[in-house]
Amino acid sequence: MREKLMTAVCGILMVFPWTLLVLRTNEWALLSPAAERLIALYAVVMIGGGILTGIAYGKTMLRNSFMKLCLVVNMLYAACGAAALVMMTV
Repeated sequence: MREKLMTAVCGILMVFPWTLLVLRTNEWALLSPAAERLIALYAVVMIGGGILTGIAYGKTMLRNSFMKLCLVVNMLYAACGAAALVMMTV
């Protein structure tokens, strides 16, 4: 049961960053204070998703093919989220 729950959470975190494209169609999401907050929030969630997927893959021994896909995608998201945060602070 725990393995299925972790797999579902990692799968949802793999799709979550794409919801930013839907939010950015709104006018309020393009204005200055909201835009930076949205990007920072999504970057933090992407980094957290990468960490969670890495822990789930390494510690709990979830080694199915879907978790391998989630691991690769969420680690790429985490790297991009970290880069976004670094670019926002510089």
